[in-house]
Amino acid sequence: MALAGIYGPDDLGHAVPPHAAPQTPGSIAVENPARALPMPSLDWTPEVERETAHLYERVKTVIPPIEWPFMAPYVKAINELKRERNAVILAHNYQTPEIFNCVSDIVGDSLKLAIEATKVKADVIVQCGVHFMAETAKILNPSKTVLIPDSRAGCSLASAITGEDVRLLRERFPGVPVVAYVNTSADVKAEVDICCTSSNAVAVVESLGSDTVIMVPDQYLAKYVASQTKVKIIAWKGACEVHERFTGDELRSYRQADPTVQIIAHPECPPDVIAEADFTGSTAHMIDWVRNHKPQRVVMVTECSMADNVQAELPQVNFIKPCNLCPHMKRITLPKILDSLVYMREEIVIDPMIADRARRSVERMINLKN
Repeated sequence: MALAGIYGPDDLGHAVPPHAAPQTPGSIAVENPARALPMPSLDWTPEVERETAHLYERVKTVIPPIEWPFMAPYVKAINELKRERNAVILAHNYQTPEIFNCVSDIVGDSLKLAIEATKVKADVIVQCGVHFMAETAKILNPSKTVLIPDSRAGCSLASAITGEDVRLLRERFPGVPVVAYVNTSADVKAEVDICCTSSNAVAVVESLGSDTVIMVPDQYLAKYVASQTKVKIIAWKGACEVHERFTGDELRSYRQADPTVQIIAHPECPPDVIAEADFTGSTAHMIDWVRNHKPQRVVMVTECSMADNVQAELPQVNFIKPCNLCPHMKRITLPKILDSLVYMREEIVIDPMIADRARRSVERMINLKN
């Protein structure tokens, strides 16, 4: 079914600058210098080489040997500090291979990270992703310390809509349930009925039992969901600045160069891109597709670090990499992760009233039985 309508800040008389850094009411990042530990040695030594050799084996197909002596001391220091801090590192699929494969404890897409965040037993969670992911971890773990190595790691989707925008949408469409993509601020999550991810968006929309649903903020995910359900979708004019840069013409050029190539795309991509793809799914579903099909050549139409991470696991697959990097994800680096653990920066703190309301919409998603 086609979209029933699409709205943006200008339509509601509340303008929001595009692709802005996260400005989340009730959420701040703080530092506690009193809890700082000494900075570990970052020298490349025979001991460091020996103790990290098994980790380099995981990434040797995607990280050149010349780069490992710089990375390895950070990897060793971070893994030791995790034990000292009783910390776990959650990393999104878009993190670089040295983070994803060598220091992370839990990896996955937004849905998996949200679910796993509810099971964490550690005292400290370090979110190697973007700001809304760290907020989600804090929402689900109010008594734990949640750190993000760089609070400027924002998201164009999360910046595209505010809690006030959701309230204005409710005024315009009274009684229509609102679904928020997890790529939103705590302030927005507090105003909606339920959250979703690209993994479960169709199931979430259909679970509400309504003939019309508002979906915010990703217009392309909303269009994809509308194509998969009979529910009328009212969308918001947000977009992922990584996925919206892909085009159908670009994918057709890959097919012209090699008609046997397989193309898999993320549902945040524009419709002409999805129309050219052999498979569309979340990052987790894309990874599973490659694992199951093991194509000779594949194009993963999403943030390009994910192809590196999958290739580290499946070196026999030839990945054609149209490289659209997420500038926000790439703010997270080994040195910043180390600083975060040494100095306990930057801690996510959310207004309890906002967190309590946001928790309901996130937990409703997690508890949804498909």
